[in-house]
Amino acid sequence: MNRFENQIAIVTGAGRGIGESIAKCLADGGAKVACISRSEANSAKVADAINAAHPGAARAYAVDVADKKAVEETAAKIFADFGRVDILVNNAGITRDGLAMRMSEADWDAVIGTNLKGAFNFIQAILRPMIKQRSGRIVNISSVAGLMGNAGQANYSASKAGLLGLTKTLARELAGRNITVNAVAPGFIKTDMTDVLPEAIKTGVLAQIPLGSFGAPEDIAAAVAFLASADAKYITGQTLTVDGGMVMA
Repeated sequence: MNRFENQIAIVTGAGRGIGESIAKCLADGGAKVACISRSEANSAKVADAINAAHPGAARAYAVDVADKKAVEETAAKIFADFGRVDILVNNAGITRDGLAMRMSEADWDAVIGTNLKGAFNFIQAILRPMIKQRSGRIVNISSVAGLMGNAGQANYSASKAGLLGLTKTLARELAGRNITVNAVAPGFIKTDMTDVLPEAIKTGVLAQIPLGSFGAPEDIAAAVAFLASADAKYITGQTLTVDGGMVMA
Protein backbone atom coordinates (compact mmCIF):
# COMPACT_ATOMS: atom_id res chain seq x y z
CA MET A 1 0.00 0.00 0.00
CA ASN A 2 1.72 3.18 -1.21
CA ARG A 3 0.07 5.64 1.14
CA PHE A 4 3.24 7.77 1.14
CA GLU A 5 3.83 7.74 -2.61
CA ASN A 6 5.61 10.90 -3.85
CA GLN A 7 6.27 12.00 -0.26
CA ILE A 8 9.65 12.80 1.27
CA ALA A 9 10.35 11.88 4.89
CA ILE A 10 13.18 12.75 7.26
CA VAL A 11 13.80 10.34 10.13
CA THR A 12 16.39 11.32 12.74
CA GLY A 13 18.06 8.65 14.82
CA ALA A 14 17.45 6.29 11.90
CA GLY A 15 20.63 4.30 12.31
CA ARG A 16 19.21 1.57 14.52
CA GLY A 17 16.31 0.42 16.69
CA ILE A 18 13.10 2.41 16.57
CA GLY A 19 14.40 4.93 14.04
CA GLU A 20 15.50 2.20 11.66
CA SER A 21 12.06 0.58 11.84
CA ILE A 22 10.33 3.92 11.21
CA ALA A 23 12.50 4.67 8.18
CA LYS A 24 11.86 1.22 6.69
CA CYS A 25 8.13 1.40 7.42
CA LEU A 26 7.75 4.76 5.66
CA ALA A 27 9.79 3.49 2.70
CA ASP A 28 7.60 0.38 2.52
CA GLY A 29 4.66 2.78 2.25
CA GLY A 30 6.17 4.47 -0.79
CA ALA A 31 8.05 7.39 0.79
CA LYS A 32 11.55 8.46 -0.07
CA VAL A 33 13.49 8.71 3.17
CA ALA A 34 16.39 10.82 4.39
CA CYS A 35 18.02 8.60 7.02
CA ILE A 36 19.71 10.72 9.68
CA SER A 37 22.21 9.38 12.20
CA ARG A 38 25.21 10.76 14.05
CA SER A 39 27.11 7.78 12.65
CA GLU A 40 27.68 7.77 8.90
CA ALA A 41 28.08 3.99 8.97
CA ASN A 42 24.71 3.48 10.68
CA SER A 43 22.76 5.83 8.43
CA ALA A 44 24.37 4.29 5.34
CA LYS A 45 23.55 0.77 6.56
CA VAL A 46 19.86 1.58 6.89
CA ALA A 47 19.70 3.53 3.62
CA ASP A 48 21.38 0.64 1.81
CA ALA A 49 18.86 -1.82 3.26
CA ILE A 50 15.96 0.38 2.14
CA ASN A 51 17.43 0.82 -1.33
CA ALA A 52 17.87 -2.93 -1.67
CA ALA A 53 14.11 -3.31 -1.23
CA HIS A 54 13.09 -0.04 -2.90
CA PRO A 55 15.80 1.19 -5.29
CA GLY A 56 16.49 4.90 -4.97
CA ALA A 57 14.17 5.37 -2.00
CA ALA A 58 16.72 6.44 0.62
CA ARG A 59 19.75 8.61 1.19
CA ALA A 60 22.03 8.65 4.22
CA TYR A 61 23.14 11.75 6.11
CA ALA A 62 25.43 11.97 9.14
CA VAL A 63 24.80 14.86 11.53
CA ASP A 64 24.70 15.66 15.23
CA VAL A 65 21.15 16.97 15.66
CA ALA A 66 22.26 19.12 18.62
CA ASP A 67 24.47 21.16 16.25
CA LYS A 68 22.14 23.79 14.80
CA LYS A 69 24.44 24.89 11.99
CA ALA A 70 25.14 21.29 10.96
CA VAL A 71 21.40 20.56 10.94
CA GLU A 72 20.74 23.60 8.74
CA GLU A 73 23.42 22.46 6.31
CA THR A 74 22.03 18.92 6.24
CA ALA A 75 18.48 20.16 5.69
CA ALA A 76 19.72 22.24 2.75
CA LYS A 77 21.28 19.09 1.25
CA ILE A 78 18.03 17.17 1.73
CA PHE A 79 16.03 19.87 -0.03
CA ALA A 80 18.61 19.90 -2.84
CA ASP A 81 18.45 16.09 -3.14
CA PHE A 82 14.70 15.60 -2.82
CA GLY A 83 13.13 19.00 -3.52
CA ARG A 84 10.73 19.02 -0.59
CA VAL A 85 9.94 17.52 2.83
CA ASP A 86 6.48 16.20 3.71
CA ILE A 87 7.18 14.24 6.90
CA LEU A 88 9.61 14.89 9.75
CA VAL A 89 10.07 12.27 12.46
CA ASN A 90 12.21 13.48 15.37
CA ASN A 91 13.44 10.23 16.87
CA ALA A 92 17.10 10.96 17.72
CA GLY A 93 17.70 10.43 21.42
CA ILE A 94 20.35 9.49 23.96
CA THR A 95 20.46 8.63 27.65
CA ARG A 96 22.95 9.62 30.34
CA ASP A 97 21.29 8.16 33.41
CA GLY A 98 22.03 9.02 37.01
CA LEU A 99 20.39 10.35 40.14
CA ALA A 100 19.66 14.08 39.95
CA MET A 101 21.88 14.93 42.94
CA ARG A 102 24.90 13.40 41.18
CA MET A 103 24.09 14.28 37.57
CA SER A 104 26.81 16.29 35.85
CA GLU A 105 26.07 19.41 33.86
CA ALA A 106 27.61 17.70 30.82
CA ASP A 107 25.18 14.77 31.08
CA TRP A 108 22.21 17.12 31.50
CA ASP A 109 23.25 19.27 28.53
CA ALA A 110 23.99 16.31 26.26
CA VAL A 111 20.56 14.74 26.73
CA ILE A 112 18.60 17.98 26.49
CA GLY A 113 20.70 19.02 23.50
CA THR A 114 20.06 15.87 21.52
CA ASN A 115 16.54 14.91 22.57
CA LEU A 116 14.86 18.32 22.78
CA LYS A 117 17.03 20.93 21.10
CA GLY A 118 17.82 18.46 18.32
CA ALA A 119 14.13 18.09 17.51
CA PHE A 120 13.66 21.86 17.53
CA ASN A 121 16.70 22.31 15.29
CA PHE A 122 15.27 20.04 12.60
CA ILE A 123 11.81 21.55 12.91
CA GLN A 124 13.18 25.04 12.36
CA ALA A 125 15.31 23.86 9.46
CA ILE A 126 12.38 22.48 7.46
CA LEU A 127 9.52 24.67 8.64
CA ARG A 128 9.53 27.57 6.19
CA PRO A 129 9.33 25.34 3.09
CA MET A 130 6.73 23.17 4.77
CA ILE A 131 4.63 26.22 5.64
CA LYS A 132 4.98 27.47 2.09
CA GLN A 133 3.68 24.19 0.64
CA ARG A 134 0.82 24.33 3.17
CA SER A 135 1.03 20.68 4.13
CA GLY A 136 3.12 18.42 6.30
CA ARG A 137 3.37 15.98 9.17
CA ILE A 138 5.68 16.29 12.16
CA VAL A 139 5.92 13.40 14.62
CA ASN A 140 8.04 13.71 17.75
CA ILE A 141 9.15 10.55 19.55
CA SER A 142 8.71 11.15 23.27
CA SER A 143 8.55 8.47 25.98
CA VAL A 144 6.42 7.28 28.86
CA ALA A 145 9.26 8.71 30.97
CA GLY A 146 8.09 12.12 29.83
CA LEU A 147 4.59 11.37 31.09
CA MET A 148 5.29 9.69 34.42
CA GLY A 149 8.94 10.40 35.19
CA ASN A 150 11.55 7.80 35.94
CA ALA A 151 14.02 7.68 38.81
CA GLY A 152 17.56 8.16 37.59
CA GLN A 153 16.45 9.87 34.38
CA ALA A 154 15.86 13.52 35.29
CA ASN A 155 17.51 14.70 32.08
CA TYR A 156 15.83 12.14 29.83
CA SER A 157 12.38 12.59 31.38
CA ALA A 158 12.66 16.37 31.17
CA SER A 159 13.68 16.21 27.52
CA LYS A 160 10.81 13.90 26.62
CA ALA A 161 8.27 15.95 28.59
CA GLY A 162 9.61 19.03 26.81
CA LEU A 163 8.87 17.38 23.48
CA LEU A 164 5.22 17.08 24.49
CA GLY A 165 4.97 20.79 25.21
CA LEU A 166 6.73 21.55 21.95
CA THR A 167 4.33 19.28 20.11
CA LYS A 168 1.23 21.02 21.46
CA THR A 169 2.59 24.51 20.83
CA LEU A 170 3.58 23.74 17.25
CA ALA A 171 0.23 22.05 16.62
CA ARG A 172 -1.48 25.32 17.51
CA GLU A 173 0.94 27.44 15.50
CA LEU A 174 0.83 25.32 12.35
CA ALA A 175 -2.77 24.08 12.16
CA GLY A 176 -3.74 26.95 9.87
CA ARG A 177 -1.11 25.77 7.37
CA ASN A 178 -2.47 22.22 7.26
CA ILE A 179 0.54 20.88 9.15
CA THR A 180 -0.19 18.41 11.93
CA VAL A 181 2.17 17.88 14.86
CA ASN A 182 1.81 14.86 17.11
CA ALA A 183 3.90 12.75 19.47
CA VAL A 184 4.37 9.05 20.07
CA ALA A 185 5.34 7.96 23.59
CA PRO A 186 6.90 4.48 23.54
CA GLY A 187 6.95 2.33 26.63
CA PHE A 188 9.52 -0.43 27.12
CA ILE A 189 10.61 -1.39 23.61
CA LYS A 190 13.06 -4.19 22.86
CA THR A 191 16.14 -2.64 21.26
CA ASP A 192 19.88 -3.08 21.64
CA MET A 193 19.76 -0.25 24.21
CA THR A 194 17.28 -2.08 26.44
CA ASP A 195 18.65 -5.57 25.85
CA VAL A 196 21.69 -4.81 28.00
CA LEU A 197 19.63 -3.97 31.09
CA PRO A 198 19.85 -6.41 34.01
CA GLU A 199 17.19 -9.12 34.02
CA ALA A 200 15.93 -7.95 37.43
CA ILE A 201 15.06 -4.55 35.96
CA LYS A 202 13.36 -6.12 32.94
CA THR A 203 11.30 -8.37 35.22
CA GLY A 204 10.25 -5.38 37.33
CA VAL A 205 9.19 -3.39 34.28
CA LEU A 206 7.30 -6.33 32.80
CA ALA A 207 5.19 -6.56 35.96
CA GLN A 208 3.95 -3.00 35.29
CA ILE A 209 2.72 -3.74 31.75
CA PRO A 210 -0.90 -4.95 31.57
CA LEU A 211 -0.38 -6.67 28.21
CA GLY A 212 2.44 -8.65 29.81
CA SER A 213 5.11 -8.17 27.12
CA PHE A 214 7.62 -5.67 25.82
CA GLY A 215 6.98 -3.80 22.60
CA ALA A 216 8.88 -4.05 19.33
CA PRO A 217 10.30 -1.21 17.24
CA GLU A 218 7.74 -2.09 14.59
CA ASP A 219 4.95 -1.18 17.02
CA ILE A 220 6.28 2.36 17.21
CA ALA A 221 6.83 2.52 13.46
CA ALA A 222 3.20 1.59 12.84
CA ALA A 223 2.00 4.36 15.15
CA VAL A 224 4.24 6.90 13.44
CA ALA A 225 3.07 5.79 10.00
CA PHE A 226 -0.55 6.28 11.04
CA LEU A 227 0.07 9.80 12.36
CA ALA A 228 2.06 10.65 9.22
CA SER A 229 -0.66 9.41 6.90
CA ALA A 230 -3.79 10.95 5.45
CA ASP A 231 -5.79 8.77 7.86
CA ALA A 232 -4.68 11.13 10.67
CA LYS A 233 -5.45 14.38 8.87
CA TYR A 234 -7.81 15.52 11.66
CA ILE A 235 -5.46 14.65 14.52
CA THR A 236 -3.00 17.22 15.87
CA GLY A 237 -1.42 18.13 19.20
CA GLN A 238 -1.92 14.60 20.52
CA THR A 239 0.28 12.01 22.21
CA LEU A 240 -0.19 8.39 21.18
CA THR A 241 1.13 6.18 23.97
CA VAL A 242 2.39 2.81 22.73
CA ASP A 243 3.25 0.98 25.92
CA GLY A 244 1.11 -2.11 26.41
CA GLY A 245 -1.06 -0.20 28.88
CA MET A 246 1.79 0.83 31.18
CA VAL A 247 0.56 4.41 31.44
CA MET A 248 -3.15 5.08 31.45
CA ALA A 249 -4.52 8.60 31.72
